[in-house]
Amino acid sequence: MRRNAAELNISQAEMPLADFLESYNKNMPASFPRATTSLLKKFQEAHAVLFRHGDSWSLDQHRKKLMDWLPRNIKTL
Repeated sequence: MRRNAAELNISQAEMPLADFLESYNKNMPASFPRATTSLLKKFQEAHAVLFRHGDSWSLDQHRKKLMDWLPRNIKTL
């Protein structure tokens, strides 16, 4: 149970963009597109409602949405 609680805390923790970027890319399969700072900023603009309470990111709230959004938008930069 402790391990699950620790993983849950990490997923729900709010973090700055740079920390989210590092964690996101580290935990994605090699075949999946990598996130970049510019892509995350573009995602943030496109999904402003997810950032109403500041500039913080969390794996729990943003990872899945970014995974869905990223493949369609990776070539737009």
